[in-house]
Amino acid sequence: MGRDNTFLLNKIPLREPEACSGDLADCERGSTLIEMAVALPLLFTLLFCFMAMCLAFYSRDMISEAAREGTRYAMLHGASCPNSTTPTCEATATQVNSYVTGLGWPNLGGGTMTVATTYPSGNEAVGSLVQVKITYVFAIKIAFVPANSLTMTSTSEAYIVQ
Repeated sequence: MGRDNTFLLNKIPLREPEACSGDLADCERGSTLIEMAVALPLLFTLLFCFMAMCLAFYSRDMISEAAREGTRYAMLHGASCPNSTTPTCEATATQVNSYVTGLGWPNLGGGTMTVATTYPSGNEAVGSLVQVKITYVFAIKIAFVPANSLTMTSTSEAYIVQ
């Protein structure tokens, strides 16, 4: 049926392992290469995981600051906001959302940001509460991580002062 290849194996000359002389360096020849082959993938995996964690923390800080900036913008552009060119410079929820989206901070994490501005008191009058909530979906791009994304939220509230 099948060919018997044992005659080929008998003809291959096998080298006898070299006996270690008294020098320890001769006995450990090549061990550095094997150690590096094991250690470098682990080191690079830890390095890239650390970089991804740094991006996630940066993204969290970015959405927190964006929510605070949106709240500041809304609290200073309330119903009684004075302006020399127009009688009112009142900011609607859509204008606050556009302001926060257009802040221009670098999106290093590559995620998507959703902004929602609400007025829990029901109006933009002085003394009313404004709430800016940002939802950010951070894409996880690390091998062997079961989750594809991490959803982060940040909420900021303040009372309208003018």
